[in-house]
Amino acid sequence: MPSIGGRCHELRVNDQNKTWRLFYFLDSDAIAILEIGEKKTQKTPQATMTVCQKRLKNYEEAKKHLKKD
Repeated sequence: MPSIGGRCHELRVNDQNKTWRLFYFLDSDAIAILEIGEKKTQKTPQATMTVCQKRLKNYEEAKKHLKKD
């Protein structure tokens, strides 16, 4: 999902009565789960995109601090 960031993806999982969306970021040594929620609309809600972008930014900042130590 380039609208969230590079190497971000969406996985859709069909359950018995619902479809779930899982947004994740592939890093060189980890997979960061950004958000999980029920798919209710065709288009990803802007609020979900914003949350994912903030979590990705927080992940990247935390990783930078770990490299400095």
